[in-house]
Amino acid sequence: MEFGIVVQCNPPASRTIELAVAAENRGFDYFWTFDSHLLWQEPYVIYSQILANTRNIKVGPMVTNPLTRDWTVTASTYATLNSMYGNRTVCGIGRGDSAVRSLAGKPSTLTDLRNAVGVVGNLANGRTSEVNGSTVRLPWAAKSQLDVYVAAYGPKALELTGQVADGFLLQLADPAIAKWTIERVKNAAADAGRDPDDVKICVAAPAYVGDDIEHQRDQCRWFGAMVGNHVADIVSKYGTDESGRTAGVPKELTDYIKGRQGYDYNEHGRAGNSHASFVPDEIVDRFCILGGVDNHVERLKELQKLGADQFAIYLQHDGQDQTIAEYGNRVIGAINAAESAIL
Repeated sequence: MEFGIVVQCNPPASRTIELAVAAENRGFDYFWTFDSHLLWQEPYVIYSQILANTRNIKVGPMVTNPLTRDWTVTASTYATLNSMYGNRTVCGIGRGDSAVRSLAGKPSTLTDLRNAVGVVGNLANGRTSEVNGSTVRLPWAAKSQLDVYVAAYGPKALELTGQVADGFLLQLADPAIAKWTIERVKNAAADAGRDPDDVKICVAAPAYVGDDIEHQRDQCRWFGAMVGNHVADIVSKYGTDESGRTAGVPKELTDYIKGRQGYDYNEHGRAGNSHASFVPDEIVDRFCILGGVDNHVERLKELQKLGADQFAIYLQHDGQDQTIAEYGNRVIGAINAAESAIL
C-alpha cells in the first residue's frame, strides 16, 4: 500500500513545503492539497517548490474541478511540471465543491467531468484531444505521464470513474462504504471492457495517532461536515423514499446528515469549525482513523483487503508532525511488511 498526505495551502507556503519534505523523509509517496484559489494559496505554484525540494514524492490536487480552471491550461501545467521534475504529478478531479461554491456556483455536470478527464488525461500524457471541435495536443509533452483520479460518492459518478479514470478517490475510511463504492467502480470498469485492476483506489481520510480519543474526534469532526456537502447533493439528486432512505445508496452514507443545517466555506476543512456539531462521534470514528498505532494498522489492513492501493491522510488537525512521524516510524512499515510477507 502507498501512503499520502492531504493539506490545505494555508500561508506560509514554506510550511506546506516543509510538510511535504517531512512526508517524503518518512516514507510517504504522495502529497495532495486542496484546490480552492479563494480560500487558500495557489497550489500549482507551491507544487513547483515541493518538487524542487524533494526527489520522489508525487504532488497533485484533491481535488480540482472542471469549472474554475481551463482544462487545457491544467494539462499544460502538469506536463510542464513533469518536464521540469520528472513524471511526479497526479490529478485528482471532481465535480467541484469549495472552489465552486465559494464563488456561488454549482458543481459541474457529469458530462463535463467526463470530458475534462479525457482532455486533461490525453494532453498531459502527450496524446491528442478534441477541444471545441479542434484536434489539439501539447507537442512538447510526449514524455509526460499523468494519472487522473476521480473523486466520487454517488452511483453515476462511481460508474463514470470506473469507465474513464486511472484512479478512484474515496474521501472517507468507512469499510462498509468503501466496499460498496469500490465494487461499483470495479464493476463499471469491467462493463466498459477495462481491466478493473487498472483502476487504482485511494482512500483519503483524517488520521490522528494518539490516546486522547475525545480530542481527536473534536479535531476531525469537520470531515464529516465536509463529506456531508456531497451527501446532501446525492440525496437531493436521487431523492428519498417513505422511510427517508435514498434508493441505491447505503444508509451508512446518508442517514447522518438529517441534522445538517448549513455550511460556512470560510471554515471549510478546519478543526473546530462552527458547522460540524451535527456530526456524531460514531461518524467521526467510521469516516476517520483515530487512536493508537494498532487501531490504524488494523483499519488499514481492512481497507487494503477491500482493494485500497493508497491511504492519504487529511492532516487538518493539531497533531500533524506527530502523525507523520508515527506513520513513518510504525504504521507504514507494519503495513508494507505484512504485504511483503504475503507476496
